Amino acid sequence: MTETLQIRALGAKGDGIAQSGGGPVFVPFSLPGEIVDVEREGQRARIVAIETPSPERREPPCPHFGRCGGCELQHASEPFYASFKRDLVVEAFRREGLEPSIGEVIACPPKSRRRAVFTAVRAGPRILFGYHEALSHRVVPIKTCLVVVPEIASRLRRFEALAEILIDRSRELRLTVTRTESGFDIAAEQTAKITPALRQSAIAWADGAVARLSVDGETLIENRAPRIDAGSISVPFPPGAFLQAVASAEDAMARLALPHFDSRGPVADLFCGFGAFSLRLAERRSVHAVEFDAGALAALDAAKRGVPGLKPITAERRDLFRRPLTAKELSRFDGVLFDPPRAGAEAQAGELAQSSVRRVAAVSCNPTTLARDARILIEGGYAVRSVTPVDQFLWSHHVEAVALFER
Repeated sequence: MTETLQIRALGAKGDGIAQSGGGPVFVPFSLPGEIVDVEREGQRARIVAIETPSPERREPPCPHFGRCGGCELQHASEPFYASFKRDLVVEAFRREGLEPSIGEVIACPPKSRRRAVFTAVRAGPRILFGYHEALSHRVVPIKTCLVVVPEIASRLRRFEALAEILIDRSRELRLTVTRTESGFDIAAEQTAKITPALRQSAIAWADGAVARLSVDGETLIENRAPRIDAGSISVPFPPGAFLQAVASAEDAMARLALPHFDSRGPVADLFCGFGAFSLRLAERRSVHAVEFDAGALAALDAAKRGVPGLKPITAERRDLFRRPLTAKELSRFDGVLFDPPRAGAEAQAGELAQSSVRRVAAVSCNPTTLARDARILIEGGYAVRSVTPVDQFLWSHHVEAVALFER
């Protein structure tokens, strides 16, 4: 049975929101102002027909859009899409009672994501290779992807062939492909049991474009050490390490955050990973880099060796969620940069609020936790200098932001 709804707004996850007698209804792939015929299941609905389209609607460029769960907003015009992403940051701060000036979104071009995570699953005699549908365990086979770099998109069939070699009889296979400066780093998880025959087949599959192939944490072949550039410095890429998905977005975040530290005083880089910001910072000032992942810290240590002109970088392995740097420990730093996971840096923000640190730069992939941490800093005496959204996950509801604070 179909029902006709008018879309009133767009929700934080990119779904259109309509109102009915039973409360809000979430309608994927709709836009505000549209009148749509839908089939409902509880509070979620599927579009059957669009009676009145929005003037902001456009033809999605990808043939898999609507089934593949990777993109949610290809049907929206570029100005509407950019406004939506900026509003996510504005609303997150507003919910915390904050109304700083929010900059325009720094755009992310198509074909720029250097890492992709594919899924493969058996379906009878077939193997489905692609991405999950939205809110589903079903896998959508893909023949193209418009968000990943061309080097990955042009080899989808090759990666599918590797999945056919490694896939288990009953489990989904997860294949993470990263384009590094020295070739592909490929990590397979939940594979079949690695027999000598399977091992040889996987090694035979790897051609000269593959830098490293690992299976469930074991390196099967390493033709070259995978390396990632952090600005002008090459870093050995650790297996499974966190990586900003789009290199140009990382560069943009660095351009926003690093000039904030205008003196040459020491800076602490918290949740530093393998040093994407630490190494750039060390071109002008000493850095104390703090991270829990031992492999990432080892990569940072290897990267800094032999680079002429770098200021000293000290490293500390520490769980900043359980043991944030205290206000006393922070007193020796002129500035602090933090780039935490989605959970944010609530405990660390509390210590910063009690510290004498003059300038803080926060890089975040979650506007909600960023706004919460910003409120803590402001209550501790900081003022917001700027907040800039950065698009890194094209056509999705995810948005990064860089916020600068000073006393």
